[in-house]
Amino acid sequence: MSDTLARLAAVIESRKPDNGGDPATSYVAKLFAKGDDAILKKIGEEATETVMAAKDARVSGDNAKLVYEVADLWFHSMVLLAKFGLTPQQVVDELARREGVSGLEEKAARKDA
Repeated sequence: MSDTLARLAAVIESRKPDNGGDPATSYVAKLFAKGDDAILKKIGEEATETVMAAKDARVSGDNAKLVYEVADLWFHSMVLLAKFGLTPQQVVDELARREGVSGLEEKAARKDA
């Protein structure tokens, strides 16, 4: 699983305009060129589409659209990470850090920070 994320992250990184990505030929380069707000807007759209797909899946029992929308959400989240010089591995590391910690405890600890 993480090999796929690493390969995708490398492609996203290569599409940054600073790395030669061309907004005329690359969707990712176009997002980077439009700036943070365009990336954030896309994440908001994809999050909404994910919620709608989950609601539909609950009724229909067909999860294919939900998987598709979550993939879009993850992809655009990876673009945002790259925009800030971060990697999917850092997110995986954070999830690993939280492993075995009660979600309630983790959330309570954030309030103290």
